[in-house]
Amino acid sequence: MLPLAIPQRTRVSLSRREDRTVRAVSTDPGALGGVREYELGREAPGKGWLDYVQGVTAQCAVAGYVCGGFDLHVESDIPVGSGLSSSAALVVSLLRVLRDAFGHSYDDLTLALIGQRVETDFVGAPVGVMDPMVCSLGDTEHALFIDARALQYSSVSIPAAVEPVVISSGIAHRHAAGDYRLRRSECDRAAGLLGVGQLRDLCTTDLPRVAALIPPLDRRARHVLTENERVLATVEAFRAGDLRALGALLYTSHASLRDDFEVSTPEIDLLVDLGRQDGAIFGARLTGGGFGGSVVMLARSGEGAAAGQRIIASYRKQTGQPGRLLVPPFEEQVG
Repeated sequence: MLPLAIPQRTRVSLSRREDRTVRAVSTDPGALGGVREYELGREAPGKGWLDYVQGVTAQCAVAGYVCGGFDLHVESDIPVGSGLSSSAALVVSLLRVLRDAFGHSYDDLTLALIGQRVETDFVGAPVGVMDPMVCSLGDTEHALFIDARALQYSSVSIPAAVEPVVISSGIAHRHAAGDYRLRRSECDRAAGLLGVGQLRDLCTTDLPRVAALIPPLDRRARHVLTENERVLATVEAFRAGDLRALGALLYTSHASLRDDFEVSTPEIDLLVDLGRQDGAIFGARLTGGGFGGSVVMLARSGEGAAAGQRIIASYRKQTGQPGRLLVPPFEEQVG
């Protein structure tokens, strides 16, 4: 995997309490909202955004990191449902502040693994380790090259000739929703039929075996196999500064997400097509879990904001969806 961090942030602060109550408040009433509380040791899912806080204290207890009660303040400028790791950012931020407040000893990688278990074991979203790892270990100057099986990672410099552009479609998605979960189960079924533990055990010589699977498992497995190869090729293109190759890899990746993995939407496809039509854009693809969310593009350095505004204007005209340019950060004038 090859994610990169974005400038938007989630920030949390806390003060310790003498009892076992956790009281959490958010400054975002629309997305997170309100004052919530629960008792440590009595965490139970089903309380909206508070589940991510409950999941953190529950998983800390499982891992042997004891927390006392605390008052928590949360603020974030990451749009919820945009496919940009808003939940992982909250979880990682909270784990960092708990480490400081209660003297926990976990390192940044262990922190990310606890964060993943918050989402998989408590919230019930079958997510991978990428989101918490890039939130915990990434930065805005590099892509983070991750081998999720070995839990190894390294930083890859973004070529100076390009800059990332991220546009939200305005169509929200949810990782815990059925379609995302179905894709994960389809990949597991395909791996079982192919006799491997994970689809990453396959290589391009296995494509004929993949093609023999029943639909749609053949397409799901083909996407995973070819996407892994594209990630490796993208790392090399980054290192070589090969902008033409980078653009082609992004567009091919999106086509595979659209046609083989079937997680795109008409709005997302339109944003990618608008990027293809803009002379400042080298390549574009869906980012996040799909079924809405955002598109990431690579633009000629210094031209990302202008290109993003052009694309947003055309997108809004054609769809009526608000859309939003998130990277480079851009504040629209109101009135």
